[in-house]
Amino acid sequence: MALFGAAKTNDKKQMIPQGVNKWEVWVALAALIAIVLHFALINTAYTNLPLQAMIVIGGLPLLIQIAAKLLKGDFGADLMAIIALITAAILGEYLAGVLVIIMLAGGQALEFYAMRKASSVLRALADRMPSIAHRKNGDGTEEVIEDVALDSLLIGDEVVIYPHETAPVDGTVIEGHGTMDESYLTGEPYTVTKAIGASVLSGAINGDAVLTIRADKLASDSRYAQIMSVMQDAEQKRPTIRRIGDQIGAIFAPFALLVAIAAWYFTGDSMRFLAVLVVATPCPLLIAIPITLISAISMAAKRGIIIKDPTVLERLPTCRTAIFDKTGTLTYGKPEVTEVIAAEGETQDDILRLAASLERYSKHPLASAILAAAEKAKLPLMDAGAVSEKPGQGLTGTVGGHEIAVTSRKKFLAANPDKASLLPATAAGLECLIVKDGAYAAIIRLRDAPRDDGKPFIKHLSPIHNFNKVMIVSGDRESEVTYLADLLGIKETYASQSPEQKVDIVRAQTARAPTLYMGDGINDAPALASATVGIAFGQHSSVTAEAAGAVIMDNSLAKVDELIHISASMRKIVLQSALGGMALSIIAMGFAATGHITPVAGALLQEAIDILAIANALRMTWQKKIEADI
Repeated sequence: MALFGAAKTNDKKQMIPQGVNKWEVWVALAALIAIVLHFALINTAYTNLPLQAMIVIGGLPLLIQIAAKLLKGDFGADLMAIIALITAAILGEYLAGVLVIIMLAGGQALEFYAMRKASSVLRALADRMPSIAHRKNGDGTEEVIEDVALDSLLIGDEVVIYPHETAPVDGTVIEGHGTMDESYLTGEPYTVTKAIGASVLSGAINGDAVLTIRADKLASDSRYAQIMSVMQDAEQKRPTIRRIGDQIGAIFAPFALLVAIAAWYFTGDSMRFLAVLVVATPCPLLIAIPITLISAISMAAKRGIIIKDPTVLERLPTCRTAIFDKTGTLTYGKPEVTEVIAAEGETQDDILRLAASLERYSKHPLASAILAAAEKAKLPLMDAGAVSEKPGQGLTGTVGGHEIAVTSRKKFLAANPDKASLLPATAAGLECLIVKDGAYAAIIRLRDAPRDDGKPFIKHLSPIHNFNKVMIVSGDRESEVTYLADLLGIKETYASQSPEQKVDIVRAQTARAPTLYMGDGINDAPALASATVGIAFGQHSSVTAEAAGAVIMDNSLAKVDELIHISASMRKIVLQSALGGMALSIIAMGFAATGHITPVAGALLQEAIDILAIANALRMTWQKKIEADI
């Protein structure tokens, strides 16, 4: 889209280019040959013949193609293209007309290759991914390795990865010792040692040793598949900033036409009319936005950040209120059982066994801690039935003939206010209350450590990223939320909040100012969807959840900081490329209207402006490092 590209950018192919029409390439080459022949025949009777032939052969099909778009109501820069080409032919400015043809036909190729450069990270991943996997089969006495399609792999399958091959699924090493290159996935330029028990990311490149992994996810749910889904999401979703580009382009085209008509009317010089048209185009704006957007998405993907909704990149720099869930977001989300306080007549081991037998059916962050404690104590688990876990209501079920409920102190006392004297005093840390056959049975205390990067991250949000308010909104009890808030320097907190209450708080804050909400993507899904920007940590949740606009695959607040910087850089580059290109076009229009630029010079000048806009839009692709603050 060099000189007169499409004024609309709603074609999906402009987000992730699919290919270039070969006919357009041949037209551009033929036009270049016509120009060479024109200068070769200069001062002869045939000097304009190659140009005239090119306008007929190449120009008419282009005019028909553009006219069809205009009949559908797609007005904009293409309207100026038709007028400029027809005017050049009528006025005998055949060289200017052929230059218009070159830029019409070659413009799509120019944008195509720029977009391929911008999406190079995603395409590199696609090119490196295998189509088959080596699955190990056998009964233990005789093992057979067979090649199977990725779609046929199941969770628990044993997969062999040969030297220098790409891991087909996310898994855990069960045999072998070696290294893997994860730079395409994490952005870190070094290899990672892999031994038995180490996790493996799909898309990582194996080193010199053979590794056998157990598939922990289906191929469709693995890291590679989630990164590849960025390409599809980018095609389907169009940020507001791109729609604004469409609107500005539609306004700019009539304005440019009006200036061209005025220049002709007041000077009587038809050449000025043509010169204004060839330098007047909103293409720098229309080119800069999609290229910069794909560059930002690619850079984020390389850093382990999945941009599910491109509007996140546009809106994040405007957010002024940051709202955080606590567990798994500001803490590591890996609590450990510190104490089991059993009621009279109960034993610690019996309570822990009952609770763990039920918690193995739960996805709550505390469930794994209770299971780990039971495993450490070597307590055999029992079957559970009638298991139910409604959001914010706790976990219930039948274990060993007893009705067991894992709930909170607050909910238990709300239903049994006369039993407060039975409970031990509250203490720092997390806790869950065990109810057995309707009666209080025990308190299990746990502790979750705050993230090491939590305090510097929270501290820099206001002075560096212009956040005016930072809040914690958590389902945990007040004492624990307050304790963490004091450690991190957060003044406003909401504790013991249900998912519905979280949504109400987020909506109220969003009505006052744009909000950023961060949670684990499971219980926080409604709040994530209600915020201006929702970011989920993806280690323990599905990346395909529609609630979050962006997912941090490697749970780290430093990655969130990188995302904020990426979005700020994208916004800055878009404005520079779009507004700068538009300003240069307007200045050139002024010189053309006053007769200082000829149609041929104007066409070449506008092409130079477009190239500058594209080069600036590609800056994020060339950027090697994100200057994060923490």
